[in-house]
Amino acid sequence: MTQIEEIRNKPENIEQLKKLKVAVWVISVAVLGLVMLMREVKIPLPSGVNLAFLPPFHALLNTFAAVSLVLALISIKKGKVVIHRRWIYSAMVCSFIFLLSYVAYHFTTHETKFGDLNGDGLLSEIEITEAGSMRKVYLFILISHISFAAISLPFILLTFCYGFTHHFDKHRNLSKKIFPIWLYVAITGPVVYFLLMPYY
Repeated sequence: MTQIEEIRNKPENIEQLKKLKVAVWVISVAVLGLVMLMREVKIPLPSGVNLAFLPPFHALLNTFAAVSLVLALISIKKGKVVIHRRWIYSAMVCSFIFLLSYVAYHFTTHETKFGDLNGDGLLSEIEITEAGSMRKVYLFILISHISFAAISLPFILLTFCYGFTHHFDKHRNLSKKIFPIWLYVAITGPVVYFLLMPYY
């Protein structure tokens, strides 16, 4: 019996899935609420504390998540379910740590804007002109990254829950739709950082 056949023979845990679905929507609403709030609320850091190391850390976490997702896909294509599961856990952990760190950073640090050469948080006409068409490219990638991240969060969690509770048909069907979106979000995270890096 192959790994896939062995896993698929496990009974579906319907009651556990019901509880997890509630948690998925509570977590998703809470995260989206925090992301919207962090744009408006800034918590002052203690004197001498600097979180400037976090943006490259975020890019690294997204990179690890993207690599984990690709390796998870390769593993399941080869029928290696246990290894697939480990890589998915790795991607989930990276994404979870990123989310906590990202929210903490933006609650305490003012937004860095593409093209803001003097770092005053404002974009003058000269700075916008200097940034040129790359600013439009950056904004397109950033907006698509944020939009897909927000939309995909509950569905990533649901896909994980389906697999965790042995609802494999639902897991497979939803993962085919959500995997490329999750991978896009993970890949564009570091891209956004590298485009914005000159302005930190």
